Amino acid sequence: MNIHDFDFELPEELIAQVPLEDRTSSRLMVLDKVTGKVEHQSFKNILDYLHEGDCLVLNDTKVLPARLIGEKKETGAAIEVLLLKQLEGERWETLVKPAKRIKPGTVITFGEGLLTAECIDTGDQGGRILEFSYDGIFYELLDQLGDMPLPPYIKEKLDDKDRYQTVFAKERGSAAAPTAGLHFTEDILDEIRSKGVSIAFITLHVGLGTFRPVSVDSIEEHDMHSEYYQLSAENADILNQARANGGKIITVGTTSTRTLETIADEQGHFEAQSGWTDIFIYPGYTFKASDVLLTNFHLPKSTLIMLVSAMAGREQTLTAYQAAVEKKYRFFSFGDAMLIK
Repeated sequence: MNIHDFDFELPEELIAQVPLEDRTSSRLMVLDKVTGKVEHQSFKNILDYLHEGDCLVLNDTKVLPARLIGEKKETGAAIEVLLLKQLEGERWETLVKPAKRIKPGTVITFGEGLLTAECIDTGDQGGRILEFSYDGIFYELLDQLGDMPLPPYIKEKLDDKDRYQTVFAKERGSAAAPTAGLHFTEDILDEIRSKGVSIAFITLHVGLGTFRPVSVDSIEEHDMHSEYYQLSAENADILNQARANGGKIITVGTTSTRTLETIADEQGHFEAQSGWTDIFIYPGYTFKASDVLLTNFHLPKSTLIMLVSAMAGREQTLTAYQAAVEKKYRFFSFGDAMLIK
């Protein structure tokens, strides 16, 4: 399939720049993947589409304040570093701007020397392996010196760091938020439980792939970067129980979907496991785990809209996206939600 098969016109003013004050006040488009019927709802009506015995799957990854602004030690030139993935010891996979200034042996300082990093190796498209040195606790320094790594299409400053964090975030390690989960509050999760819907948690630390566009025309040639995931025995049991009882599994976000599709066997059974996944889901894929998908509205020609198209069909997805543009839905991380049932 060609990347241009997943393109659409998106007016820039529809890209949500700031989160809504109330997490649950977003709009909700509901797409029936069988009939193609589209409904326009409020996110608060999500309970109408969840039923007793179903299982809602949430990604409990926690976003690191992974964007650091430092200085090149030799010249004082400003350098931006985005932490992507911790390797062995104090070494991290990162994205650096401007990358051409950072070569092996280059030292970057942050917070007037509270934190320093030496470039160990180079990669493509701005990728650098940095080794950090510091006194104290790394994550405390990161909280002090780092900013939330908002996507490049968000130009506004985020006043409250917690608004780029889900209310159930627990396992720190992500370079970006699982944004479909941003719509939930503790109150609405309690309402969901009260309806007899179980909630299972998985972890997938969102990494490099989120920041890299598809750069090939034939999507089959695209290489996904690997991301760390884990599923506990307790949560595997919750998923298997819902499946055994005939309930539907509703994955919240493409990250939850990719994780469950990595773990599930051909019969849709789950076992506790952890590891690295580079699964790439696009039209033609047969889902083993996810019955229903709740997600946001995604970038044209992105791997995310390809996953949505695998679930709902490419033509139906693009038709729904056109309706979203016409009705001025808010797009991307701080935008509105879409339920594919």
